[in-house]
Amino acid sequence: MTCRILLADDHALIRAGIRALIEDLNGYEVVGEAEDGSEAIDLADALQPDIVLLDISMKRVGGIEALHELASRSPSSKVLMLSMHTGPDMVLKALQQGAHGYLLKDSAIIELRLALEAMRRGDRYLSSAIVQPVIERAVQQTPAGTSSDASQLLTARQVEILRLIARGESTRSIASGLGLSVKTVETHRAQIMHRLKIHDVAGLALFAVREGIIQLDD
Repeated sequence: MTCRILLADDHALIRAGIRALIEDLNGYEVVGEAEDGSEAIDLADALQPDIVLLDISMKRVGGIEALHELASRSPSSKVLMLSMHTGPDMVLKALQQGAHGYLLKDSAIIELRLALEAMRRGDRYLSSAIVQPVIERAVQQTPAGTSSDASQLLTARQVEILRLIARGESTRSIASGLGLSVKTVETHRAQIMHRLKIHDVAGLALFAVREGIIQLDD
């Protein structure tokens, strides 16, 4: 089934470039384009896209301001923020307001595909360049004493896989490094998420830091 995408950015050339990249990917199509957050909200309401690629800084109504209304008008749409802003406070604000992912505009082209695949699966996605500072800021904002013993729910192999996931390793890389099949790693990942009741990679990374499974300088 084709994944339907709404693209919102106030620069026509950027929209054209991203559209061209998406059109080169199998299973995705751009069904609409918006120049600001207000137009994105109206189009999302009319089109009900699977994914909204939403620029964070636009004239009139920006991406952050549009998030709440998007969630109300098109609740099944996954929102992937597009931005040049790398500050962890901005990233966390977008996630707290309802964004499902955050992609830097200067990311490698492969990251667009990875981000779209994550949105399609219902996962979250953060550009690799901002994962570490976002985790650090999130940990700073977490009250002391919130750590749990949930890591005891995992097997030694699952803890090992969780550590690699939190460090940003891909499923294929983890499988290769541990001598496992991709399917086996995917099964472990699904079990980890189920047992911890955490269903996105960013949440798993934060959990791993809180539990001491990884250190911030790993």
